[in-house]
Amino acid sequence: MTELKQIAGLAPSQLLNIEGHLERCYIQPKKLPGALTLVARRGEIAYVKAQGLMDVERNKPVCRDTVFRIYSMTKPITSIAMMQLYEQGRFLLDDPVHKYIPAWKNLRVYKSGLYPEFLTTPAASPMTIRNLFTHMSGLTYGFMNRTNVDAAYRELGLDGSRDLTMEALVDQLAELPLEFSPGTAWNYSVSTDVLGYLVQLLSGQPFDEYLREHIFDPLNMADTGFYVRDDQLDRFAACYVYQPGDQFKLQDDPETSPFRHKGRFLSGGGGLVSTIDDYFHFAQALCQGGEFQGQRIIGRKTLEFMRHNHLPGNQDLPGLSVGAFSETPYAGSGFGLGFSVKTDVAKSQVNGSVGEYGWGGLASTNFYIDPVEELVVIFMTQLIPSSSYPIRQELRAIVNGALV
Repeated sequence: MTELKQIAGLAPSQLLNIEGHLERCYIQPKKLPGALTLVARRGEIAYVKAQGLMDVERNKPVCRDTVFRIYSMTKPITSIAMMQLYEQGRFLLDDPVHKYIPAWKNLRVYKSGLYPEFLTTPAASPMTIRNLFTHMSGLTYGFMNRTNVDAAYRELGLDGSRDLTMEALVDQLAELPLEFSPGTAWNYSVSTDVLGYLVQLLSGQPFDEYLREHIFDPLNMADTGFYVRDDQLDRFAACYVYQPGDQFKLQDDPETSPFRHKGRFLSGGGGLVSTIDDYFHFAQALCQGGEFQGQRIIGRKTLEFMRHNHLPGNQDLPGLSVGAFSETPYAGSGFGLGFSVKTDVAKSQVNGSVGEYGWGGLASTNFYIDPVEELVVIFMTQLIPSSSYPIRQELRAIVNGALV
């Protein structure tokens, strides 16, 4: 059943196009196993619809309380946690990272060679904490499959091996060259995992406990965490991977998933599971200037600061990115302190507002907030990679068409 409410400024008949489009183009043709979509405006949920299956093998339908791997939708949560500490004066954005991680004092930049025999040059400038927030650090991800540096990340399991720890990640990164001098280019990376390590270091609390105390408990996000509890297992979705010919196969069975156990590596870049209502509480807090149901997680002015475009010269991502990446359409989008930020609607070729911000996850989940329209949209599914289909852009077209 579609949950649909008459909300001022949203046409219910147009919102129903979400259901029709997803059913016709993705669920029926079996391009996606299932999906769950939420649209809210001015603090009220206007539309929620579960479609298809959360577990094809067990024929279990998607439900409103299904637990999803949100992967990189963890990043905005980690970024908010770090900026809570900024509000306490624990660091400044232009602080060099080596102030807190001394082993990073003399980072070098890749010139040539293969791991472990790299030829490097000194970085032109020290890496700052702001460089970590904006992915202008010079770090990378192993899954990029683009350079000899990311090949070293893969060899060392730095994208999130279950044997990794936050401390081991930071120690290993100190030994590897950067892709470029910090501040000179944009490259999606483990930067937010390093922010998670810094949250733990600066707060003196284990990272998961910090998030629980300062974000999850205040926002009543009881289903969000770094592993799936026994009482959640029946609601935990299977994850699938795209196959040629617009098909998919099982990638992670809920019964045997690594997410069933708390790992040693608490990834601030991609380690959380959550539900659509839990994530709505977080996104709605951001939409309302940092507060939800009387609980404030971040200051209004701090949040405004975070959702500015922090790329130099107000550039968009095509001007600075060194590698192709699909989490956000590049043109007309800059990057703030933890999310992409729309800077030019026409250039983006996707309907929306200047200042719209959000992010997505590896398994095709996505959220965005339009502060101009007081709009929150969250889409949950479990299909890797996120570049499989242009659902994010299609949803924006449909939802923005419902605004009256």
